[in-house]
Order: sequence, then C-alpha cells, then structure tokens
Amino acid sequence: MDVNVKDIPGEWDLGYSLDWQTLSSIPIGHNAYGYMQYETTRPPIGEALFQLKYRSDYSQIPLIAAQMATTLAERFQNTSLVIPMPASRVRARQPVAEIAREYARIMGLPCIENLLVKTTPTAALKDMRTKEEREAALLNAFTCNNVLVEGTHNVLIIDDLYDTGASLEAATRVLRSYPRVGQIYVATVTRR
Repeated sequence: MDVNVKDIPGEWDLGYSLDWQTLSSIPIGHNAYGYMQYETTRPPIGEALFQLKYRSDYSQIPLIAAQMATTLAERFQNTSLVIPMPASRVRARQPVAEIAREYARIMGLPCIENLLVKTTPTAALKDMRTKEEREAALLNAFTCNNVLVEGTHNVLIIDDLYDTGASLEAATRVLRSYPRVGQIYVATVTRR
C-alpha cells in the first residue's frame, strides 16, 4: 500500500503520520432524514481506518498495524513499549487500542494499555474549532499509572488521527512527568 508519510510537530521527540484522512469530500445532497451526504475519497490507509472505526470492519486492524510497522518501525528503532492513545468515546472494541496491540505484537514489544489513562471525560474534540478550545478541554484529562517497575522506557503513542495535536500534546506532557519514561514517539494512522 502506498502512503504519504509526514512528520508531525509537537512536544514529543519524534512523530509521523502515515497519510491524509481524506483526499476530497464533495456534498452530493441530503438523504431522506435531512442529513447532507458526501462523496468522499480517501487514501487506502484512510479508507482502512474509516472501515474499522465506522463500519466495525475489524479485519482492517492487521492491515493498518502492518503498514505502520513496515513504514515506521525503522524510524522508531529505540522504542521500548507501545501505548494506545486513550479513547475519547466508549466502544465495545477500541480501534486504537487494537491497532496498538497488533503493532506491538508485530514488533515484539509490550503494549501497556493502562500506563496512560483518561481520567476526565471530554466533549468530542472534533466539534471544537480551535487548538485552544481543545487544550482547555484536555487540561488534567490524563494521568499516568505507576505500572513500569524498572529502568527508563522510550514509548510510542499510537493514535488514529492527528489534527491539531492537542490531545497528543496533553498526553505527552503527562508522560514527561513520569520518571520511567524517556523518549516519547508518536505515530498516527491519518492526519487532517
């Protein structure tokens, strides 16, 4: 699969996104319920993520994780462990956690799902227009559990989408306060 990798700036030490979320989205009219419908074109990895998140097509998990490993593993050679970005919405199966688990399995790394946790529910960030609004909503929204027992670990945070970077930066700030975390890397499937 072809991807359009781009480095993503933020408070972390190194970050990359595989590709755009969408390439184009054209309104095509309202449906019978009055909702605007769109003809959306996505890159292959964006389509895979869409199918996973919005069509519950869990067969996309190995494809997405394998693409991340193929494309980004060399850039994150010093990674000690993988952590999924905590979910903002409750689902029976959390897509980001499942991608992180599969990536960690492929790379032979531990995936620590309870190191970074969301302690405060937040409104949907996609409905907030500015990075400042998102940062305010995320203030004190994360914490670190004391689950790493020895040494210093370079962590890779995996997330589905990079937009303003506000949630990843909030998570990075919390992880930096944890003495057992060294370098912090970020990988997202898509970006806006």
